[in-house]
Amino acid sequence: MQSQPSEVRRDLDAALEARRELGPEYESELIDSFLARVDARLDARVEQRVAERLAERLADVEPRRRFRPGGGSKLPYFSLVLAVPLTGIGMAVMNGMGLVIAWAGIVGVNLAASLGHRLEREEHRGGGAARSEWA
Repeated sequence: MQSQPSEVRRDLDAALEARRELGPEYESELIDSFLARVDARLDARVEQRVAERLAERLADVEPRRRFRPGGGSKLPYFSLVLAVPLTGIGMAVMNGMGLVIAWAGIVGVNLAASLGHRLEREEHRGGGAARSEWA
């Protein structure tokens, strides 16, 4: 980033030259313009440094892959929305046994999805068993 000071110096020289040509009545506008350019450069440098540090931190976190409940799936929420009508239908059609069947199905689907996501994460990490060519 050695070019930054020379660019700032060049902008300052240009602002001073413009002040000489335009006179003191434009001095405040020239100063504001120069400071806006310096401020924009500082913002760009700060954003670049933040992006670099964020990339370093994400590189540390990515191999571990943060835990996400449900593997990032919307299935648990969708199944809870469907639970209300399924519970009503199960109670109306088969009394208590319909309720048990409906909720057993909801729990079973969510459990299967959760286990599937867990297995995918382990395989992605390389901790799972080797997959056959038929899988």
